[in-house]
Amino acid sequence: MDCSEIKNTYSMRDIVERYGFHPNRAGFISCPFHQGDRTPSLKVYEKDYHCHACGANGDIFTFVQEIEGVSFKEAFLSLGGTYRPCSRIASQRRREQIKREREEQREAEREKTAWKWSRLGEVCRTLRMLDRLIPGMEPYSEVWEAAVSLRERNRYYYEILAFGTKQEQEEMRNRDG
Repeated sequence: MDCSEIKNTYSMRDIVERYGFHPNRAGFISCPFHQGDRTPSLKVYEKDYHCHACGANGDIFTFVQEIEGVSFKEAFLSLGGTYRPCSRIASQRRREQIKREREEQREAEREKTAWKWSRLGEVCRTLRMLDRLIPGMEPYSEVWEAAVSLRERNRYYYEILAFGTKQEQEEMRNRDG
């Protein structure tokens, strides 16, 4: 059986009863994970548990691990789990797939970084050009207003590229197309 089959086979109540605990009508037991539990504080739900006093919580595997002091693998095996050994070929294919996925992620990050620095260079060049041109223009003319508007838009872009979050930069990149 795998994890999901085990979880479908046993309820949390089955597991706590296996260890001698009997939930009351409301589904509570005295918590085995802390001392001095005068009134039951561990709530047993269908698939998991939660102690309202000490905060212990988890599923059937966690409960077995904590009660018996064993690893997940030992808890899994004690609940009837079986490991299916995979072939070396399947393992190799999986490793290669993971390696390809990581390389694709690195390439995507390189592309994002290249776009960011390229776009930042364009913005800085535009700002320098406008800072030189605007003082020579007639104030409040249509050309001057267009140049000032372009400068403000590029200052905004500069702020996003230099100091913005990754999400803001990604949104800008998507708008740029």
